[in-house]
Amino acid sequence: MSTSLPVVSKGEKIIWWGCRLALFIWGIWGLLYGYTSDFIQATFAIIFTHLWDIFQLAPGKSFIKRLPAYLQTMLNIFICFGCVVGTTLNSRTDFTGIDIPEHCFAGYLATTGGFILAGLMQGEKRPLKVSVQAMFGLGFGVAILVGWEFYEFTMDRLYGFTMQHGQVSGSYGLTDTMVDLIVGTVGCLIAMFAEAFRKVGLYGKGKEERRKAFREERAEVRRQKALLKDGEVWGGNI
Repeated sequence: MSTSLPVVSKGEKIIWWGCRLALFIWGIWGLLYGYTSDFIQATFAIIFTHLWDIFQLAPGKSFIKRLPAYLQTMLNIFICFGCVVGTTLNSRTDFTGIDIPEHCFAGYLATTGGFILAGLMQGEKRPLKVSVQAMFGLGFGVAILVGWEFYEFTMDRLYGFTMQHGQVSGSYGLTDTMVDLIVGTVGCLIAMFAEAFRKVGLYGKGKEERRKAFREERAEVRRQKALLKDGEVWGGNI
């Protein structure tokens, strides 16, 4: 894994600013028509579309600065879709099916981020096994999903929202929560396998180079273990 800082392509910048513009217009529209909550949501959403830029302000050689820019691209698309499309449909219509792709994509995005984050935190000198990195990503993604359901439950109880539809009918709130978690976990599992297969070079651009780098990485780990074992043997004989 390279220690060089990631570069944002021109295409990604266009997507980023396009999402921010859409959120800004949506927020202003909500404010003008009396939907103050939409304006507040848009404001925080725009802030989150700058996470990657904020990470680049980290001091020194912090691992957080090496998060790839495409994670921010996926996050921006998700935020824009969730606010402009998802929130509008949920609050203006009776259509609730939008939650399915939203939670699935959320699980995919969170697990992808967790997978990459685990490798960056560990560093090049102590590379993680792909299986460990994948399991960390899965756990990270599911934790994000559960945290979001905590948030929905809290907002419903404190402010009388119906984010979990608990006030609609008896057990519907529980069903809504469980469906969200199940669909989100499916997205987590898809991301876990996708990232693991990509890491070992089974698909994607530059897969041959990744396969070679992966084999070299594994060989270096075995060499380090062998040196450590030899050192223990010699140390025991002295």
